Amino acid sequence: MAKYNVQDIRNIALCGHGGSGKTTLADTILNETGIVKKLANVDDGTSICDFDEEEKAHKYTIETSVIHFEHNGKLFNMIDTPGYPDFIGQTIGTLWGVDTAAIVINAAAGIEVNTRRVFAEAKKAGLGRILVFNKMDDEKVNFEKLLKLVRDVFGAECVPLNTPDGEGHAFKGVISSFDDNAKYKDNLIETIVTVDESAMEKYLEGTPPTKEELALLMQQAILDGTLIPILCVSGKTKVGLQELLDTLALCSLSPDKIQRKAKNADGEEIEIKADPNAPVIAQVFKTRIDPFVQKLNFIRVYSGTLKNGQSLTASTSRRGIKIAQLFQMQANETKPIDEATPGMIVAVAKLEELITCATLGDYRMNEFPFPTPMVGLAAAPKSRGDEAKLSGALAKITQEDSTFLIERNEQTKQLVITGMSELHLQVIRERLKRRDKVELDTKEPKIAYRETIQTNAEGMYRHKKQSGGAGQFGEVHIRMYPFPKGTDPETYANNKDQFPSMKDFHYDPTTNFLWIDAIVGGVIPSNFFPAIEKGFKERMSKGVIAGYQVQDVCVELFHGKYHDVDSNEHAFKTAGSMAFKAVFQKAKPALLEPMVKMEVTVPMANVGDVNSDLPNRRGRPLGIDDAGGGMQTITAEVPLSEVMTYNRTLASMTGGQGSYGIEFLRYDVVPGNIQQQIIASAELAEEEE
Repeated sequence: MAKYNVQDIRNIALCGHGGSGKTTLADTILNETGIVKKLANVDDGTSICDFDEEEKAHKYTIETSVIHFEHNGKLFNMIDTPGYPDFIGQTIGTLWGVDTAAIVINAAAGIEVNTRRVFAEAKKAGLGRILVFNKMDDEKVNFEKLLKLVRDVFGAECVPLNTPDGEGHAFKGVISSFDDNAKYKDNLIETIVTVDESAMEKYLEGTPPTKEELALLMQQAILDGTLIPILCVSGKTKVGLQELLDTLALCSLSPDKIQRKAKNADGEEIEIKADPNAPVIAQVFKTRIDPFVQKLNFIRVYSGTLKNGQSLTASTSRRGIKIAQLFQMQANETKPIDEATPGMIVAVAKLEELITCATLGDYRMNEFPFPTPMVGLAAAPKSRGDEAKLSGALAKITQEDSTFLIERNEQTKQLVITGMSELHLQVIRERLKRRDKVELDTKEPKIAYRETIQTNAEGMYRHKKQSGGAGQFGEVHIRMYPFPKGTDPETYANNKDQFPSMKDFHYDPTTNFLWIDAIVGGVIPSNFFPAIEKGFKERMSKGVIAGYQVQDVCVELFHGKYHDVDSNEHAFKTAGSMAFKAVFQKAKPALLEPMVKMEVTVPMANVGDVNSDLPNRRGRPLGIDDAGGGMQTITAEVPLSEVMTYNRTLASMTGGQGSYGIEFLRYDVVPGNIQQQIIASAELAEEEE
């Protein structure tokens, strides 16, 4: 592979909403630049970029795909990304590995939900942004109307670099906005020269910048975000394609333009220099499990030179790693190369220690801000005996997809898989079936409720059993108190007015459980205390009223009896468990439910719909903030049980334009009528088992 100066490399993400034609555009570019001889097609399954079996079946992009080509002396690493929000994790990883985002808009459909999302994510990553109006040959296209919408939503910095010569089926070419008498020429030049005072003064005095000066100023304006160029094209007919490639070569950002930082071993920040002779700093932005070469990690090199056989430290490996072989990627094809310099995007195989976000070299870069997945399903293998196979298969998915989580919930005894949407999880199930030969049964996961008490109570339990020979005997007297979260256990236990006979206390922070030894006169020998505590904790883990973990409780052990012969640890463990159960039921028991903070971002027209829906979910609105681009973010507190399938409602309510996120806040008492329903369901489930 020829060596390229960092200024001659262009790393570009093709992103946008599903159906905007990104993959067709990428395939057409490969054909136009001579990489492939025959024009590929998404619809007939011949796409170069959509090579995955699930992508061919669904006819849309699910995973990012890296391609490369040359144009006007520049090496392009172009990455086709998924268009549906369900797979946004793939897109976000890519955006943090490139320098420019080419945001493709379906000119007939306009701004769609993922158009807004990727525009915002690209800004967050500090990338240059270029808007590509694709499908300009569609009969529904109205360029001026679309341009007004884009400028209203994304800002006046969005300026056409070219405009269509004809619309719809009459689209036959593009007209450069730099041409004499072009409609947007003055607006474009004025936007560009604002990044340089000297150039602006000359322009205002009547001396416009030269073409060479404009090229440099455009890159700076795109970097600053004061210019977001708009280009028109048809990916299918190739009209405007050469102009698109020329513009990307001219003004998309080179890898040395964006200032990126890393931290040394002491935590001090340094500015990364795109210098092949500097220390190696590189980062994994994507991981793929390939059936032939096994695990592939896609790496962006920021500094230094990666070489075959090189040993390096890595943020995810204690012993370091050794680069066996570097590859340049062309979709699913690998080409061995010897080294990779700053700006290069390459892949390495079979390095199990590496995962997405891992940094190579002695410096560390920040991890990417992946969104938290919201939609969960309880999953189990259809075939008995596939548990081990399923575990390994799911582990591979978590390496490939940073928005997919697995959790074994000890409380509900369920394996819960969580993704961005039902579609996301459905595609994962398809992959598990095809690649790993594991099929899943899924259902909605149980809510991990908790149990607690709301008042003080006192009681005892005597465990007595005689069946020939040595018997069993243990008697335990306890008092039980609500123990709110945040209460200091030491201060509470040392309150002599409440616990005048306190000798010792034990505290478990995981369940916020405090138990106090207030035994006087040795009525229970201290060697039985661990057994009594074990009895308490076992009962807490099993629950009392509905089978859920007990928390936020204080128990005072203040009296009891024992027998010299018949008392033993088992007897006192049983007595402790049964005493806990009996007193808990007298202390006004209650179920606790997880409460979440939810942030719902919707078009302004849908704010009323969301606010009307929240009270039906027992939600409490906290406020509304402007999210930009005609969007509003509503913040609310809602019980988790009420938003388990909220993605369906929100999609229906907003026509797919809304998005939301949740984070755990606290546990709150469940209302009485709902508590009775939950307890009844738990009793029924216990009977069925």
